[in-house]
Amino acid sequence: MKLELAIHTELSYKDLLIRAYYKFKPSHRAIDSSPSQAMGLLYLGTPLTWDDAKKYADHVRFHGVTQFLNTWDRLKDRQGDELLWGDEIEYMVVSFDQTNKNAKLSLRQTEILAKLNSIVDNICADCPAEVSVPTYHPEYGRYMLESTPGSPYTGSIPDLLAVEGNMRYRRSLARQHLKPNEVPITFTSFPRLGVRGQFTEPYYDPSDAVSSHSLFLPEEITNPHARFPTLTANIRLRRGSKVAINLPLFIDSQTPRPFIDPTIPWDRNIYPEDSEAKNGAALPDHIYLDAMGFGMGCCCLQLTFQACNVSDARRMYDGLIPVGPILLALTAASPVWRGFLADVDCRWNVIAGSVDDRTKEERGLNPLKNDRFRIPKSRYDSVDLYISNDWINRPEYNDNYLPYDESIYDRLRKHGLDDLLSKHISHLFIRDPLVVFSETIDQDDSTSTDHFENIQSTNWQTLRFKPPPPNSPIGWRVEFRSMEVQMTDFENAAFAVFVVLLSRAILSFNLNFYIPISKVDENMGRAQSRDAARSAKFYFRKDVYAVRRSGASSSASSSGCSSPTSDAPRKKEKKMRNCFPPLPLPENGVLYTRPVEDEYEEMTMNEIINGKGDYFPGLLRLVYDYLDTLDVDQEAFATIEKYLDLIRRRADGSLQTPATWIRNFVRSHPDYKHDSVVSQEINYDLMVAVDEIERGVRREPDLLPKDYTGGDQDKGDIGL
Repeated sequence: MKLELAIHTELSYKDLLIRAYYKFKPSHRAIDSSPSQAMGLLYLGTPLTWDDAKKYADHVRFHGVTQFLNTWDRLKDRQGDELLWGDEIEYMVVSFDQTNKNAKLSLRQTEILAKLNSIVDNICADCPAEVSVPTYHPEYGRYMLESTPGSPYTGSIPDLLAVEGNMRYRRSLARQHLKPNEVPITFTSFPRLGVRGQFTEPYYDPSDAVSSHSLFLPEEITNPHARFPTLTANIRLRRGSKVAINLPLFIDSQTPRPFIDPTIPWDRNIYPEDSEAKNGAALPDHIYLDAMGFGMGCCCLQLTFQACNVSDARRMYDGLIPVGPILLALTAASPVWRGFLADVDCRWNVIAGSVDDRTKEERGLNPLKNDRFRIPKSRYDSVDLYISNDWINRPEYNDNYLPYDESIYDRLRKHGLDDLLSKHISHLFIRDPLVVFSETIDQDDSTSTDHFENIQSTNWQTLRFKPPPPNSPIGWRVEFRSMEVQMTDFENAAFAVFVVLLSRAILSFNLNFYIPISKVDENMGRAQSRDAARSAKFYFRKDVYAVRRSGASSSASSSGCSSPTSDAPRKKEKKMRNCFPPLPLPENGVLYTRPVEDEYEEMTMNEIINGKGDYFPGLLRLVYDYLDTLDVDQEAFATIEKYLDLIRRRADGSLQTPATWIRNFVRSHPDYKHDSVVSQEINYDLMVAVDEIERGVRREPDLLPKDYTGGDQDKGDIGL
């Protein structure tokens, strides 16, 4: 899982990338398509211990707000930015020991990245201006790689069609420069991370986990740069204990009841927190995880979009908030944790728990005495506040308790910011900075945003509203963060294409997906349950047209009109637009005609994606309606339709989610004893199967379309 850390964050590195683009390739566009590129500057700075860092919390907050206000003053009126967008894909490098049938995590990140970046530099030396070679970046786990396109995609149809080829090229390039027994796998959570025995190559003993004090994960699982162990330790120290994640165990026919995990070293006595497990942190019938690495060691697929202006960014942010849980469920891919089958399918609560630095007072376990706020959620969780000023954002939708710093809120309001954006920033800024670097305590607030990003980038939510970085051509952006990474680049491209098209439909058709944000939170919980895509129901809005609803959206758009609710034909566009007129008021002047609770209902995944009755068109229909406004030739449309068909079939249940396929693979394996345990041999065969599926060697018609072409046949292309 991507980590955007503190000082010397994404923006500093992005600025270097931007300058590199303009120095070597003036025609290239620049966008923050990979916020975790921050880690390119890991050699900078000396992180403070928690006792020293917490002394500067107010300093970082005050100057972070100053830096945001300086950005706001400069760029609040910025207009006209084109659609630029990018994806981030994370891999785990798996080392296969065929003799012992053990698939292990390769901890060669530093060596692999040095080699890949050297290769990329050599490829790029003689590239034509229109070719951009992908980039690779470090991640929290020392076994992880992140890849991004070398420069962002635009709104053109050819760029939309280039996504899968670019993803395939990145994987293929990485694979070429690994050891013969190593494979870059896009897999959300390594099934045997933290088991007894050897799950890394080389082996390290967890008794040396000096940062996390984990019972299960060695220190060496983490990126070795000082900021990562510092962050890990500071979360533990601020919280006052280790993190404690308990996932419900999948109870099979031979699972002992109650299940008391025999693999936990209950009596270890090395660190002060070692007794926490037996004192109640580890629950019966659950899988106990106790370190940041279990969450931040996950892989995911994330997308960043540049908006035309700040208002459109806020509209897009709000529009995608209710979609986050839906696509989390539809991409579910992580049913195995620490060698056990879980009764959940997704990573989200694991990551939320893995960086939960709240004290007992902030968690509501003790009365407030030393801390300022009761904070309902971890700093990694679902969005807490809709922020658009459009009239369709009814005050009733923000129905959750929202702690925010009143002094920061008042300061922002006095500066001229509106209520919602002021609450958004002052809510983010109730958090402490987790890592502070001694060299950057004092900054020039007129040119730096490092203090702002220290807080902003360690609020990890389902979406992130992102101001422009300093001294760059990048505009206001929105990052979509909920999806689990998929096993193949075809699947990852399908979801990337679907989301970018849906974002265009939201803005182009003035779609209204608002439901109370408390219901979005309920959906996040439901999305992680076992087989949620097929068996769960989710709250979703019934009437999604903000101004006027047509009877049949498909017929309304068939003649090329501008939206499903307009009868005015227009010429089809060659590329996806990024700038849209403000949302108009209703013609009759009546803003709200029904109570909020009548605006939404529970729907199945199939109904949300593929439609329900004659009153809800389904997200896929809205995407097709938007496609009908574009000038797309038959061949391009056929490619896009393959992606959308994957979404349709996942939703209607004719294709399984990766989580369901993985669970079925484990339970049907000859070595499985129906006791919830995923053995070394099962894990080995699972990792082999995942690699074979991606390469097209193994056919799985329950998971992928029959005409899926694997990586052995199609190694991707970037136009070289």
